[in-house]
Amino acid sequence: MRFLFLVRMSVLAGKKIVLGVTGSIAAYKSALLTRLLVKAGAEVQVVMTQSAQDFITPLTLATLSKRPVLSHFVADDNASRGTGVWNNHVELGLWADVIVIAPASAHTLAKLAHGFCEDFLSAVYLSAKCPVFLAPAMDLDMYRHPTTLENLRRLQSYGNLLIQAEHGELASGLVGEGRLAEPEHIVVELERHFAQRPLLRQKRVLITAGPTQEKIDPVRFVSNHSTGKMGYAIARVFAQAGAEVTLVSGPTNQPLPDPTVRRLPVRSAQEMYEATTEAFPQADIVILAAAVADYTPAHPADQKIKKKQGTLTLELVKTVDIAATLGQQKRADQLMVGFALETQNELQNALAKLQAKNFDFIVLNSLNDPGAGFGHDTNKITVIDKKERIHEFVLKSKDEVAADLLKLVEEQVSIV
Repeated sequence: MRFLFLVRMSVLAGKKIVLGVTGSIAAYKSALLTRLLVKAGAEVQVVMTQSAQDFITPLTLATLSKRPVLSHFVADDNASRGTGVWNNHVELGLWADVIVIAPASAHTLAKLAHGFCEDFLSAVYLSAKCPVFLAPAMDLDMYRHPTTLENLRRLQSYGNLLIQAEHGELASGLVGEGRLAEPEHIVVELERHFAQRPLLRQKRVLITAGPTQEKIDPVRFVSNHSTGKMGYAIARVFAQAGAEVTLVSGPTNQPLPDPTVRRLPVRSAQEMYEATTEAFPQADIVILAAAVADYTPAHPADQKIKKKQGTLTLELVKTVDIAATLGQQKRADQLMVGFALETQNELQNALAKLQAKNFDFIVLNSLNDPGAGFGHDTNKITVIDKKERIHEFVLKSKDEVAADLLKLVEEQVSIV
């Protein structure tokens, strides 16, 4: 029996990352951060200050990164006898695609802001030709001190990128800003950095996702099997590419795809219609990935319908056609992508929908394809553009499918 194991593809795969670890109690989080970066496919070289080793051992980070940790200009204690190995800070600064200093202590921030070069990490920083991310970690009053704030301002004025400290319980027992950003959040920031697409930066993208639920009574509804996974994957890749994403989402269990995404939760087809049509005029790109109910109960009950002998008949009426409505309103400068889930006559039905609803692209799913459709972590799509050109893709993870769709949209945006 064959099993398909899926790992979400990360833009960090193959990236060379120098992780600087400084003397802070938050240094323990660098172990998880190293593990997450390596799991994403990055090459991680850890550089530790001497004081960082009071909080976490080099052996731990060397094991997780699969590389010796660097702390000194000379790799061993035999330098005086001419047998020491030189760690070249200049080469390391040129090797890295990005440097991340996490945690960045108040002391390290002060050194870097004023160009002091008294240890290996500061020498690597001064030699860097790549972007540098700083993730501060310190107690509340230290973080708010005018000196620290000025050092952060100065470092940002040099082009360094700040990963803001988070609010939470601190080692001192105080609660407030100064907590190192969680490793998962740092990874998201790095993914966003590498996923940026100039053509999509600041584009306003409206995406619908998930099912709708049409009320029968206070405890029952009519719905479908959509999980929202596809729409949420699309929202994530567009947000990481730099777009301003508004996600109109039916009821799902999916987490927010990216911290920058503006999510508007809705339940019924009517609510999705109202939220979507309100956001539509401001959108540059619209992607309608939601599975919207075509029919809704005509007279939903205010009280629970009790079980009775015999059958129960529900009168259903058509819901508003969101795609057709938006297609009629679409401006020449807007790009629209629709979805079609079919079980028979797939291409003909998708083509008819493409034309009838004024889409620029339609994404065809067939339930006849194993691993495609609702509930799966994979999808197999065929994309048809308004010139009726067909783009076929093999079965992939939904994150990879979303990346393929982003590429098609980006190509179209470059033409306009």
